Amino acid sequence: MQPIEEKNLTPQQIVAELNKYIVGQNSAKRSVSIALRNRWRRLNADEEIREEIVPNNILLIGPTGVGKTEIARRLARLAHAPFMKVEASKFTEVGYVGRDVESMIRDLTDVAISMVKQEMQDRVKEKAAENAEKRILDILIPPVKKTGVGFKGSSTSGENFNPQDASDAELNERTRERFREKLRNGELENREIEIEVKSSKNPMMQVFGPQGMEEMGINLQDMLGNIGKGNKKSKRKVPISEARELLTEEEAEKLIDHESAVQEALERVQKQGIVFIDEIDKIAESSSNSGGKGGADVSRQGVQRDLLPIVEGSAVNTKHGIVNTDHILFIGSGAFHVSKPSDMIPELQGRFPIRVELNSLTEDDFIDILSKPKNALTKQYIAMLDSEGVQIDFTEDAIKEIARIAAEVNTSVENIGARRLHTIMSSLFDELLFAVPDDISSGEITIDKEYVDKQLTDIVKDKDLSHYIL
Repeated sequence: MQPIEEKNLTPQQIVAELNKYIVGQNSAKRSVSIALRNRWRRLNADEEIREEIVPNNILLIGPTGVGKTEIARRLARLAHAPFMKVEASKFTEVGYVGRDVESMIRDLTDVAISMVKQEMQDRVKEKAAENAEKRILDILIPPVKKTGVGFKGSSTSGENFNPQDASDAELNERTRERFREKLRNGELENREIEIEVKSSKNPMMQVFGPQGMEEMGINLQDMLGNIGKGNKKSKRKVPISEARELLTEEEAEKLIDHESAVQEALERVQKQGIVFIDEIDKIAESSSNSGGKGGADVSRQGVQRDLLPIVEGSAVNTKHGIVNTDHILFIGSGAFHVSKPSDMIPELQGRFPIRVELNSLTEDDFIDILSKPKNALTKQYIAMLDSEGVQIDFTEDAIKEIARIAAEVNTSVENIGARRLHTIMSSLFDELLFAVPDDISSGEITIDKEYVDKQLTDIVKDKDLSHYIL
């Protein structure tokens, strides 16, 4: 609950944030922003009706590469909510070998637990850093073991300190203080020390089979992981800079309450969880093949039937506890080239009441994609070459020409949306990326329309463009 209360973004603010990374698709942005804000509205509604307010699941319909997955990914980051992206084609119905649909909720729970534990570790970071510093000092200058009872040495502070009269404990403490100052000033960062850290190696096991077997595989993995628990530590020789990070992480792990972390994560999954089901059209049986029996069609409809109770709301058993899916937001996504949303079983259709059609990208959209988003491809190439000491600059005509070629190839061959730009840009920079830094070690290069035409002449002239399909 805490992240949504802290962010408290309005639908218009959510759309403004999405606009920084995604071009167009205003209808989809509008729908997901309302769905996200509704989570906050439900959590702050009157207690008597709060449990009755269920999320309106969304079905995003549109060709590949138009931003369906990116919208869901950015939405999860904005909400700081447990988010899991799954592909519907990976699941099979009960009785077939493969993943059962409940595994998506188990994976979502694991994501939430990692998220909560990381937040808790961040809260105790200062204390963990202090403990890690003490452990490093103990390695550099081991403390003197005190023997005898009731002995009290002279003061270690003040101008009257005399090393000859001081005890071993006093000398040791003063030496530790000097080294503590050096550690904090960063004077010993490259010095190597030997530390004992927990080994992260665990036996891995995954069981595919009928429903419940996958969960059994997880439990077996945990059981095997606990064998020889006392011998999990291993010695490593690392620089102090790296040792500080490893020991701080280990100390933070000790300071957090793992039981309360699991409980908070389970609550967060049930109230804020988001599951993005990609390729949902692949489990819809095409109306043209509705007369066929057997084969993959059985599994497709079976996956839909198994998916229905999860989306409707049911209790899923995980190794951390029972998760109720009543208030988890499900976002379905698919191109629906071969099948249609109406080809899904009626009960599942009814569980995705909000349907948004995403538009195919035009030449103007490609121009915006290349120049406006924070992570635009042009900015990525500028940053990569800048790391080699080469500055590149795109002219407006060059960007327009790249967009025109991308739109033309999409129209002529197959429309793969914005992913086409990756292919075009890769071909455009192939020669330059190979020449840097051996032939070109520094300087400024301007990418203009002439350069684009020269590098992409084969794409423009060649009628058989199959070579450039991803």
